[in-house]
Amino acid sequence: MSYKRRLKRRHLIYYLSIFNRENDRLVGQLVDITTRGLMLTCERPLDDGIEFKMRMLLPDVIDGDNQINFDAKSVWCEKDINPNFFAVGFEFTSINRKTLNTIENLIQDFSFLD
Repeated sequence: MSYKRRLKRRHLIYYLSIFNRENDRLVGQLVDITTRGLMLTCERPLDDGIEFKMRMLLPDVIDGDNQINFDAKSVWCEKDINPNFFAVGFEFTSINRKTLNTIENLIQDFSFLD
């Protein structure tokens, strides 16, 4: 099944770290984000269809928080431009309204202008 993106990817001016909430291990670094999902660079490949409980450290306090929690499922994985890494696409599966608002503000305040 091919994954079709509906929203424009937004590249941020920061590389943000994404951790697995269950074991506090680094999953990867944020490459881009939309209100429906995100792409990370990871040190190892991840299988499609795996659900992750994630925590993202924010570049500044946004909506009163310096981190957000959400669940996302891996939907694709391929070698990154840098052969030492993998690019992995995730789709949000469980995200509350406050976290979604924080992501919208993150995109608005910290993304590159078109």
